[in-house]
This record gives sequence, C-alpha cells and structure tokens, in this order.
Amino acid sequence: MSKMSTYSPPGEQHTAFMQWAIAQGVKVNGVEPARIPGRGLGMIATRDIQENETMVEVPISAMLSIDSMPPDFVNMFSGISTHGLLAAYLTHGDPKTLKKYDLWKATWPTLPDFEEGMPILWSKELGGSGLKTPISTTATTKHDLSPAILPPSISGSWNTFRKKPLTEEYKTKHQNLLSQQEARLRDAWRDVIVVFPDTDWETFSYHWLIVNTRSFYYLMPGEEPPEDKNDAMALVPFADYFNHTDDTECEVHFDGKSYTFRATRLYKKGEEIYMSYGPHPNDFLFVECAYNTLSLHSLNPNNISSTDGFYLETNESDALFLDDIIFKDFTIAEKEELIHQRYYGNYQITLDSGPCFRTEVAASMKCMSRRNWRNYIQGRGPPPNTVKVNAIIRDWIDVYLNEATATTAKMEELLFKEEDRLARGKIKMLIGRWEQIKQLCDGVSSKLD
Repeated sequence: MSKMSTYSPPGEQHTAFMQWAIAQGVKVNGVEPARIPGRGLGMIATRDIQENETMVEVPISAMLSIDSMPPDFVNMFSGISTHGLLAAYLTHGDPKTLKKYDLWKATWPTLPDFEEGMPILWSKELGGSGLKTPISTTATTKHDLSPAILPPSISGSWNTFRKKPLTEEYKTKHQNLLSQQEARLRDAWRDVIVVFPDTDWETFSYHWLIVNTRSFYYLMPGEEPPEDKNDAMALVPFADYFNHTDDTECEVHFDGKSYTFRATRLYKKGEEIYMSYGPHPNDFLFVECAYNTLSLHSLNPNNISSTDGFYLETNESDALFLDDIIFKDFTIAEKEELIHQRYYGNYQITLDSGPCFRTEVAASMKCMSRRNWRNYIQGRGPPPNTVKVNAIIRDWIDVYLNEATATTAKMEELLFKEEDRLARGKIKMLIGRWEQIKQLCDGVSSKLD
C-alpha cells in the first residue's frame, strides 16, 4: 500500500483547470491534484475510496485527438505521425478554437521544465541532443562524445569498449532511445514545415514534447492497432495528473466513449493514487516521460536525490540490454547464425527474471558445438551445461558493471568541477541511475552463482 503523502494545494491555475475539466464533462470523484514535496504534482484521495469506485471519467468530447481536430486541418498533411499532427494543431490551429484549452495548457510543464529533466534538450556536454535549435530534417552522424555519460540504452555509446557495426538492423523498443526519439521529432518537424514553412521551432518542439509525455493510448473499438502505437494517442485532460508506477494501482479502461479510472483497492484519505503507463525500464522513463517533473530550481543543489521523479526508485520492469557486449564477443559467422535462427539482438536482463531466454541462447552458442546448439534451440537435443552458460553471462554482465563503475567515476569528476546548480542536479540524477545499473548487475550476477 502506498504511503500517505504530505501535500499542499496545487495552485490557482490547477484549481481553475479542474473546474474547467468538470465543465467539459469530466467526472471527478474523491480525488484532486496536489503538490507533493520533492515530487511535483500528483493525484491525491480527498476521502477514503472504496475498491471498484470510479475516481475519474473523461468523455471523448473533452479529449484532444485526431478525431476532435477540424478535418480540413488534418487533410493538410500527408503521412504525418499522430504526435506530429497533434503538435502541429497546437502550434497552428485556429487561435479562437484553441482558446478553449487555455486553462488546461496553463497546467502543462514549461519548456524550461522539460529542459531540466529530458536529455533530448540537454547540452551535448551532458550527453544530450542539444535541440534548442531546429533539428535537421535528415539523420546526422552519431554524437561522438567523451565521456558518454548517459546509460547505453539511452545513448547507444560506451566508454570502456568500441561497438562493432551491426551485422543486420533489427527492431528494438528499449535501446538507442535518444536517437529513436530524435528521429520521431525530426520526422514530425519535416512533415510540418512542408505545410507551414515558417513554423517556430521552439513552439513546435515544445508542443511535440507535451504530446509525447502526456498522451494516452487512443484506439476506437474495432480499429486495428497501428504498427507504431505512437500513432494511437490522444491528450486526456485531468487524467494526466496520475503519476506512474510499475505496479498497476488503478484500473484504466477506454471504451471508445470515455476513459475510466477505477480503484483496484481501498485508498485512504491523503494517499497518492498512481496508474501504470505500461511496463518500462527506467532508461525509457528517463528519456520519454516527464511525469509531473519537479523543478530543480526548488531543490537544494547539494542534496538532489537520484530519483526525484525522472525514473523510479523501485521498478520491477527495469532492465539492461547486453546486445553490444554480446555482439563484440561473436564472429560474423556466429552472428549470421543468430540471425538465421531469429535470436539476433534484444538480450535483456532483469533483477526478478535474470537473463532472458534469448540471452541464454546466445550464451549457449559459446559453449556448444554448432550442431548441438541447433538441436537444442529446435527442441531436438539436450540443453547446455547451466554452469557454463551462467559463467558466460556473468562475464558479459561484468563488462556492463565495469562500464557503470568507470562512467560513475568520470561523472564524479564532472560533478566536482561543475558550478552550475542545474547542471549539478542533472549529473546527480545520472549518477543515481548508474548506481541503479550497478545494483542490477550485481543482483543478477549473484543469482547466477
């Protein structure tokens, strides 16, 4: 059960927005937004809430989606992503029509808020993208920063070894996160300036980040899910006060008419209520999500917690990926065999489950004859020696642990030299994330002994 939260009123703009949301048909029952010290905004129970009670219900008429935009605006674009279209509408829609959202927009994070917590807006010196100026409409070469202080799943870079070129490209959801995010923003920018060449970069990128961090899955009953789930999103007023937790804290349902948030247990008055936006590793949350980001301006710069809302202190879905480490340990022929057998890439370890089966398959290739390995993965032969497989995987994890140790040391040096308060806060957040990575490596390795 969640702990009782010490909280205060969220501010006049949030009170005004809540009244606006109710006027739009949003049903609010026993909850309200509140300001929580050290964490920003969240949803608080104003009374005891019983299991199965509906706490929030948002009708489709109050949402901002592709269906609520004027068709003539939508038809101006060809092939644009839903994220890009929503951001374009917030940037170039009819001001008189958009005015209805003013009270809602007044509660959104500002661009400086995003700059504090999202690496895509950080300076390149801090490992970010440095996107304060218009992004190129074509892909650029990868940043060659030294040191690479963002975790490898975010940056795609390592300090302690050189990556080998991929034998074949493959889809990965939770790796190369920053470059994937850049690509989505770049594509949206390219599509918008075709229609509106004079688009202001700062305004559009801000709206794109709003959509990217505050959208809910939006798929009408009977519709086929798009290949990219980012193309099935909508902005849902008031519901975006719920903070994220890995464990499902309330039942969330969209039936094509409304989004409903229902209690799955008893909540006591004063308790913060969370929802789950899906099982995601902390690196993903760090890059993609700004759940009610707190302001570093309000913190003691010498005492900034490593988990001040940008990623979770406890996350059962946290994971590390060993792809780059494993690939450098394999010959081209071995990697081609992995491709042929459909075991190429996405080698994950988690604290609860340890190495995934794909990782075990890759390790077994290193300690079995090719014939025995093929028979094993095809279910026609005995499994490999577990002790040998675990030893190989531990060696791979040790490479990651060495990366974490070396990078943390470099960041401690950066922290010692850095005088800017906000930069120090970002460095401390990153050190905290690297400490989590070390703990995950140690935890999985200990289970392989």
